[in-house]
Amino acid sequence: MYYSSGNYEAFARPKKPAGVDGKSAYIIGSGLAALSTACFLVRDGQMKGESIHILEKDPIPGGACDGYKYENLGYVMRGGREMDNHFECMWDLFRSIPSIETEGVSVLDEYYWLNKDDPNYSLCRATANRGEDAHTDGKFSISDKGALEIMKLFFTPDEDLQDVAIDEVFSSEVLDSNFWLYWRSMFAFENWHSALEMKLYIRRFIHHIGGLPDFSALRFTRYNQYESMILPMVKYLQVHDVSFHYGVKVDNVLFDCIDEKKKAVAIKIEIDGMKDSIKLAESDFVFITNGGCVENSSLGSQNSPAVFNKKIKAGGGWDMWKKIAAQDPSFGHPEKFCGDPELSNWMSATVETLDQRIISYIKNIAKRDPFSGKVVTGGIVTVKDSSWLLSWTINRQPQFHSQPKDHCLVWLYGLFSDKNGDYIKKPMRKCTGKEICMEWLYHIGVPEEFIEDYASISANTIPCMMPYITAFFMPRAFGDRPDVVPKNAVNFAFLGQFAETKRDTIFTTEYSIRTAMEAVYTLLDIDRGVPEVWASAYDIRCLLDAAVKLRDGKKITDMKLRLFESLALKEVLKKAKGTDLEKIMKDYGLI
Repeated sequence: MYYSSGNYEAFARPKKPAGVDGKSAYIIGSGLAALSTACFLVRDGQMKGESIHILEKDPIPGGACDGYKYENLGYVMRGGREMDNHFECMWDLFRSIPSIETEGVSVLDEYYWLNKDDPNYSLCRATANRGEDAHTDGKFSISDKGALEIMKLFFTPDEDLQDVAIDEVFSSEVLDSNFWLYWRSMFAFENWHSALEMKLYIRRFIHHIGGLPDFSALRFTRYNQYESMILPMVKYLQVHDVSFHYGVKVDNVLFDCIDEKKKAVAIKIEIDGMKDSIKLAESDFVFITNGGCVENSSLGSQNSPAVFNKKIKAGGGWDMWKKIAAQDPSFGHPEKFCGDPELSNWMSATVETLDQRIISYIKNIAKRDPFSGKVVTGGIVTVKDSSWLLSWTINRQPQFHSQPKDHCLVWLYGLFSDKNGDYIKKPMRKCTGKEICMEWLYHIGVPEEFIEDYASISANTIPCMMPYITAFFMPRAFGDRPDVVPKNAVNFAFLGQFAETKRDTIFTTEYSIRTAMEAVYTLLDIDRGVPEVWASAYDIRCLLDAAVKLRDGKKITDMKLRLFESLALKEVLKKAKGTDLEKIMKDYGLI
């Protein structure tokens, strides 16, 4: 497997790998990474669909990319997906997946024109004082000292950030700024999370710094991610005769690691309480989705809270990974990620409005009509003075094909599930759907005398507790996540958010699809390049643009510098005078 850039290889069809017709593949899980693996096996590996088996413990596919209406409960979206134009592996795949909405076009075509015709941006990024605009006004409001702390992290070697937390590298100069408000609420970072992941995120999305305050950098699907992304992939795989096996719990994968080669030899499974084993030959591939950010998640209801399930269950992604990791040091250290769910949980909730009484308060903040069919909030609206650090969003409506046209679906989440609310004086994790809705209604400005009635009659709210939703952000060291294809592995690979690949960042759709592409291309030795991660961190234009916008447009000559720093800057500017370097610094507002 090798990386490529540019379009020379982007549209080339690889040759059929030698011996592929005699191989089979078993894929553990049916989330985005797993389905992408099957798609790459079919499209680029040219493996027969009937030789590909997807093993899923749940009754439906999709993993964390869900969106479903539960009978006698309501609509549920555990989370949402934000994409950008430089998810190279994702768009490489989706150009080949036919749309199930529009005949004759791909999912990429559909997505491209949607976001071209209706570009995303927010008209209110944050509120305070019960629905008033917090007037962050697109400003990062970060001091020179804070900007230098971010720059220092940007240039710190990865080796020096192992097991280091964010609050060890950032002071209050960063953590009390609008920059951190935008960042932590958009990406769900906590102060105690990994400084290494923070650094990787800044580098990966340096080209989007300017679009962070108003979300103009983001793009979204037309419907929820299950209907817009997962179902087209499932249909594609079904057309190619790929086998889906639901209700199959994978207890363990057994390996032979005695010789120099590492081989998967058996998959231990359970179906309807009956244990069985799938024996693997060296020509059989197994692709393992280890861990899981939505493992142990639970739903509440309008009148009951979601249970906080901390105990790791047999047959789940964490239990399986622990058993796998015990067999070889190169298979990672899952306890680093799932060891303390108090540090990796947050809660979301899906609110379905049932009449028009709440809509005027939404319009007042979003400054758009939720029923226009176009962008509504343009990303999350963060309640700046919420003790839960509540954020909420309304994507294009309807979000589900089955959704009544006069109902609006709101997704919200609270980063601090253990804190008492500002209106409901108890932790979010102990609240019913109705109580979570009441807290939200309070913060969007509904008069207190109407709050309970609106939450009871005008909305149905389903809470969701996710104990491990940001487990991948926990401080880590090299080797804590297994490589996508570990050294000397001959017939297995790891997929998803807890597999290790170069430079890319977890908690993105791109990461899931990239790990799938790298796994398939490596094991089948496909002679076509995997698109490299977009190299904006090495583009002087992106770096200059980000440096200026992070400081709200201030020039470097406005910085308060010590005498020797000021003299050094003057010398640099003097040497640059009359050169292209001076021109590019002027073009991007640095001087």
